[in-house]
Amino acid sequence: MRIALGLAYDGTGSAGWQTQSGGHALQDQLEASLTQLAGHAVATVCAGRTDAGVHALAQVVHFDTSAQRPLTAWVRGANARLSDRLRVQWAQPVNDQFHARFSARSRSYRYLLHVAPVMNPMWAGRAGWVFRPLDLAAMQSASLSLLGEHDFSAFRSSQCQARSPVRNISRLEVRARGEFVEFMVTANAFLHHMVRNLVGTLVQVGLGRKPPEWVGQVLAARDRSLAAATFSPAGLYLVGVDYGPQAGLPSTGPFDPLTLDN
Repeated sequence: MRIALGLAYDGTGSAGWQTQSGGHALQDQLEASLTQLAGHAVATVCAGRTDAGVHALAQVVHFDTSAQRPLTAWVRGANARLSDRLRVQWAQPVNDQFHARFSARSRSYRYLLHVAPVMNPMWAGRAGWVFRPLDLAAMQSASLSLLGEHDFSAFRSSQCQARSPVRNISRLEVRARGEFVEFMVTANAFLHHMVRNLVGTLVQVGLGRKPPEWVGQVLAARDRSLAAATFSPAGLYLVGVDYGPQAGLPSTGPFDPLTLDN
């Protein structure tokens, strides 16, 4: 039987999703819990491998098992063995063709940026921070050049293992929400550090250090050294994974980290 799980986690201080030799990653924690519950070794596949310090409100994984358990056991039983910062939200049987990564049509991330002279300690680890005001209109104008299908080599990490740097961004919104500026990005898939590199580059425009047209020039140059430094992981949330209605899954977002609503 193949089971899909919906996960939420606070990535503050975490080693990231992907399994590590020391067994400290979020994937290691989940698989250890599921292995005890199933009575056999369990391996999981996720929709998106989030980095150290990155959060998720709508991570989706799948695993195969021969164990017969009620769906509530895959939720409550797994959570009983997990830290308070990692929680299974729901469990759903799926057909053998479902794949948490390859069946996804798109993924959505939100980045929360706290804009204030002093960082609110309640958001430490959960939001990025700049102490200078940002030009929202300039960032919105700059973001338009990133929409659509492009080679995003200028915004990928040097450790990125993706075979192709081409991705299709269908949504990129920059908006003010009280003391926050929120970046909402949806694409078919993302490169390593791609969202954080995009945010860092747009922030340079917002601070007035670069004009809006600079972002399009960086994109066209396909040179990582021309873009801004990778922004903090603290404000990044995986908030949605779209599988389409045929998957029959409970809600997979996109969620709002400021309200936890869709």
